[in-house]
Amino acid sequence: MTPAEEGLHATHYPWEHQKWTKTFDHAALRRGFLVYREVCASCHSIKRIPYRKLVGTFMTVDEAKALAEENEYDTEPNDEGEIEKRPGKLSDYMVAPYKNDEAARAANNGALPPDLSLIVKARHGGCDYIFNLLTGYPEEPPAGATVQSGLNFNPFFPGTGIAMAKQLYDGLVEYEDGTPATASQMAKDVTEFLNWTAEPEMDDRKKMGWKTLIITSALFALSVWVKRYKWSPIKTRKIKYQPPPETRMRQGVSSGNDFGRGI
Repeated sequence: MTPAEEGLHATHYPWEHQKWTKTFDHAALRRGFLVYREVCASCHSIKRIPYRKLVGTFMTVDEAKALAEENEYDTEPNDEGEIEKRPGKLSDYMVAPYKNDEAARAANNGALPPDLSLIVKARHGGCDYIFNLLTGYPEEPPAGATVQSGLNFNPFFPGTGIAMAKQLYDGLVEYEDGTPATASQMAKDVTEFLNWTAEPEMDDRKKMGWKTLIITSALFALSVWVKRYKWSPIKTRKIKYQPPPETRMRQGVSSGNDFGRGI
């Protein structure tokens, strides 16, 4: 593949949550979810995330319940076989913007917006690719670049022609904590949020990993001490030949006779 077909290599950024001793920035996750709801949710779904996952991460129980109740879900068929609607619960998964793939294609000129639940893991470059893609739209395509009708130029997208137009502009959303909503800030926050949707267990996994390292290190040190303690008598022993008493007596008598003859 040519560089244009493969896409421009994404610039690497030092994401804090990717370090061994760091966790997700939960304030950034809350901001990123706001960007997703107000910008991305009109086309893209995160169908693998239930509302209960938001609790304790960047939402309270009441906030997550209120968010779930904004949507309606089908109930089980009643005695007449009719399916009624009910408000959402914490156990429900987030609703998709379209009923099916055909409806999504019809609303987007034949392009199917991908589900974003695992998009960070599904794309080479991960967070770097998503951030560069969101911030990589130039004002005008460079000289010599050809873009098909209905597509937008983005050098980081394979083929450089992407159906999604530029979505992030300065001041597009208003953050609750007063953080300036620049395009790069929104791209960074929503990228961290999408990384969380791809692996919401990352913080717990890191904690468990450090606990495992500490416990196994202590057990290894203890096993080394026990091994040295148990083997020290064997390691420090000396082997010395001690003849039986009869042999010593015979050797003594023989030595005495020889001494007498010599005199």
